[in-house]
Amino acid sequence: MSGDPSVQLVDPSAFTPPYDRALAAALARAGADVELLTSRFLHGPVPPADGYRVRELFYRRSASRGLEAPARRLFKGAEHLPDMLRLRGALHADVVHYQWLTMPALDALMLPPRRPRVMTAHYVLPPRPNRRQETVARRVFARMDAVIAHSGHGAARLRGLGVPAERVRVVPHGAFDYLTRLPDEAQLPTGLEGAEGPVILFFGLLRPYKGIDILLRAFRRVEGAELWVVGNPRMDLAPLRDLAAAAPGRVRFVPRFVDETEIPAIFRRADVVALPYRDVEHSGVIYTALAFGKPVVASAAGGFPELAEHGAARLVPPEDPEALGGTLAELVSDGAERAELAAAARAAAEGPYSWDEAARLTRDLYRDLLERL
Repeated sequence: MSGDPSVQLVDPSAFTPPYDRALAAALARAGADVELLTSRFLHGPVPPADGYRVRELFYRRSASRGLEAPARRLFKGAEHLPDMLRLRGALHADVVHYQWLTMPALDALMLPPRRPRVMTAHYVLPPRPNRRQETVARRVFARMDAVIAHSGHGAARLRGLGVPAERVRVVPHGAFDYLTRLPDEAQLPTGLEGAEGPVILFFGLLRPYKGIDILLRAFRRVEGAELWVVGNPRMDLAPLRDLAAAAPGRVRFVPRFVDETEIPAIFRRADVVALPYRDVEHSGVIYTALAFGKPVVASAAGGFPELAEHGAARLVPPEDPEALGGTLAELVSDGAERAELAAAARAAAEGPYSWDEAARLTRDLYRDLLERL
């Protein structure tokens, strides 16, 4: 087809506003007519619409009640079916691009007939998926004309679920560079001030599969640095605090939700970002580290090795605290190597992991679908 197709991006529950809005802006810069259909994000500010339209089509009544309203989830559930039916009348673009489905098992049966349909598989499957989760994923992806994975690893998982290879496309996730230019950037959170030496950062929701215990054991091998563990807990912190107490260096915990305006100061102060995940497909944290040009040490899992191919990360075997500790100790003591990794991270953020590159690949997919269908 000639010209750029129009597209509607659909994220009913606003699961990933930074991703949705960065992709929408990049597509708009490239000349596409873009509308984002979503709901109000209740956890903080979101990037402003830049060249595209936003329509808060979903969960309007429950969102108006606020984040702390009693029975908010119940009200949201009651709105879901009417809002999914309303979506049918709202679709008019050449391409409908789903980012998430709130109730995948149900929504797969209710998708509006308008095609082509594209879905970004931000996470093909959760860590250690059960049989039901695999069944639901197959059902959802089977309803799509194309499915986007963020890495070759994710694409292989999609094919393993039975998605035909010709329907799978790899579009790398963009670096979250908007965080580097927030107009209201905050200072370091209370408790993180005054670090004198190198800082190793673990950032994000604290969950068992992310290997924070492995990182704390590894930190016993690191001298001359301190470790920051920053994020909202989704696990018991007592065992982690016990491990931290046994470490020779200082460990600081910020166990709470971190507002977006606090993120830049944390990443600017970090010297190394650690992602010691036991199991992973990809992580928004690594795309934040790229945006700030930070050296990364990550488990050789999921899509991380593909990023390491660009020289932007050092890899260690999963669940190997000795290897992790040795690599962290090397980087802490070698500023030149940290600088080399940082330069590679910045180059990756400006090149293969830029939003303009993601938009280019996504537009190519839209055009291919429209010519084929």
